[in-house]
Amino acid sequence: MLAGGLASGVVSASAPEDLVLVGYVSGAFGLQGWVKVRPYSSTADAVLSAKTWWLESPQQAQLRDVQRLECKIHGEDVVARLSGVADRNAAEALKGTTVKISRSHFPVLPEGEFYWLDLIGLSVENLQGESLGVVRDLMDNGAHPILRVAQADVPESELAKHERLIPFVDNFVKDVDQAARKVTVDWGLDY
Repeated sequence: MLAGGLASGVVSASAPEDLVLVGYVSGAFGLQGWVKVRPYSSTADAVLSAKTWWLESPQQAQLRDVQRLECKIHGEDVVARLSGVADRNAAEALKGTTVKISRSHFPVLPEGEFYWLDLIGLSVENLQGESLGVVRDLMDNGAHPILRVAQADVPESELAKHERLIPFVDNFVKDVDQAARKVTVDWGLDY
């Protein structure tokens, strides 16, 4: 057994370059080695669909791939049975471990829908062609997502002072062109 409760055959030498942090193991679930994962997305589609998860424990900076055998939604969490995790002790040893998934394993979205991570870094222009900055982050206010837009050179610590908060709704977001890496919005420079 390796630290973290995984059998020795699951350490991988090379992780995919497109790994995305999707959640963390919040504890054990039951007695037979199931883990509870708190997803960072409200839908958890990527967590539920990917067969291979990449785990990284807080104690080690080494990624390990593990096969997800079963999983299902349980309240706000996802509960899963993983290859090499045979009992509650092994599952409990994974508490705090982050879960990453290859972006290529994310489910395909319908036309006009986007994963937040695909919007971060896109330039934002208004209908007049004026640059408002880039999408630095997104947040959810319960009703809809909100783009956090600022110039790329604004330090993270200063973001709240310089950002524009643009609701990600049809009234304001007119076009998202991922190929051109641009979002067009109906938003003035002085808003």
